[in-house]
Amino acid sequence: MATTPPVCDFGAKAPDFTLPATDGTTRSLSDIAGPKGTLVMFICNHCPYVKGILDRLIVTAQDLQTMGIGVAAICANDATSHPADSFDNMKALAERHAFPFPYLHDESQQVAKAYGAVCTPDFFGYNAGLELQYRGRLDDAGKNAAGPDTSTDLLDAMHAIAETGKGPESQVPSMGCSIKWRTPA
Repeated sequence: MATTPPVCDFGAKAPDFTLPATDGTTRSLSDIAGPKGTLVMFICNHCPYVKGILDRLIVTAQDLQTMGIGVAAICANDATSHPADSFDNMKALAERHAFPFPYLHDESQQVAKAYGAVCTPDFFGYNAGLELQYRGRLDDAGKNAAGPDTSTDLLDAMHAIAETGKGPESQVPSMGCSIKWRTPA
């Protein structure tokens, strides 16, 4: 079922975290923060919305990193109910697609809850002061193939954030599969 996140809460501070990465390291928010901004994105392996944008997302992340934007992806889905999102499968996906950013595992789901993540993909774009400036979509193609006139919402917003510290006032929310929350015991 498709879910849409709420509007950007401009200025909200990025919650800190320390999570295991698929490359065998452990990364914190300060490890991934860039000098001109930071993008924290919640993705997963199985969601058709993520699968549909993955190639474009990788290219966008590479462009952002050249601008001085730090980038990380986090998977918080319950791997018990969705085995495709297990840590081993996350490692395989990151290797298969040569992710240019750390892919982090939020097994406890505490980081996703702290961010208020609701779907995959869910993008959180911060300025150099780690203040939220973007909570929108990657582009207007969604999970469909991009065409020659496809917008570049996330790239444009993060470029503005890198240059001015401010994101666009008008933002179109991302859409994706709901985070697969663990059922309370």
